[in-house]
Amino acid sequence: MMLTLGLTLVRHGETQYNKDKLLQGQGIDTSLSEMGFRQAEAAGQYLQDLHFTKAFVSNLQRAIQTAEIILRSNLHSAGVEMVLDPLLRERGFGVAEGRPKEDLKNMANAAGQACRDFTPPGGETLEQVKTRFRKFLKSMFQRILTDHRPGPSADAFPESALDTSIAGFADDGVENLHVHALVVSHGAFIRVAVRHLVDGLRCSLPQGIKMSQVYSACPNTGICRFVVTLRTDEDVPRPVAFHCIFINRKDHLAGLKD
Repeated sequence: MMLTLGLTLVRHGETQYNKDKLLQGQGIDTSLSEMGFRQAEAAGQYLQDLHFTKAFVSNLQRAIQTAEIILRSNLHSAGVEMVLDPLLRERGFGVAEGRPKEDLKNMANAAGQACRDFTPPGGETLEQVKTRFRKFLKSMFQRILTDHRPGPSADAFPESALDTSIAGFADDGVENLHVHALVVSHGAFIRVAVRHLVDGLRCSLPQGIKMSQVYSACPNTGICRFVVTLRTDEDVPRPVAFHCIFINRKDHLAGLKD
């Protein structure tokens, strides 16, 4: 049997560290800034008509606050379970945490590496972050299968959605799906996750999207959406198809000013 679900990834709202261009990673657990709360409220308003059946959230404060605001704004998800998952935490930046991003660039330059590929002492490699994301996907799919046993007429992804995926509506790609997970995480983690979905799991992309956008940094409360089809034989969920609907959407931020 098959089960198709929506997966909406949101980066947390701005913190003072984000504003000051300081690295937070995992060791610095900051709250949202005033702008970050406004961004989260804007994201919540944008997503208010969607029906989330589950929410998976990094257990760092900035992600929890963002998810709480999004779910509080939502018109259909009052009883949704919020699962706090350390697998969704930001990439660990080791000795660079709490320091300016410029310091990380200088360390990478000294090592002869690109900044995004460089691992500071005590930090996580990109491969370790990817492994964490893969563990999260496996855990999430199993939780969803436990809650939503598919029947013979389970949701299937309508291929026509690929033609309208960049129409600009908040429910693009998920308007006919009954299972939809909200995932709230962090910038570096989401960048690795999206790259793995596209490069490693052969996720299809919407027409007209540029690879530079696929690999670009997600802004605070930027939204990415994927649709995943699982084969659910013998109670083991196995993903058989990934479709990207949009990446790093920020329409809801247009009216916000410092």
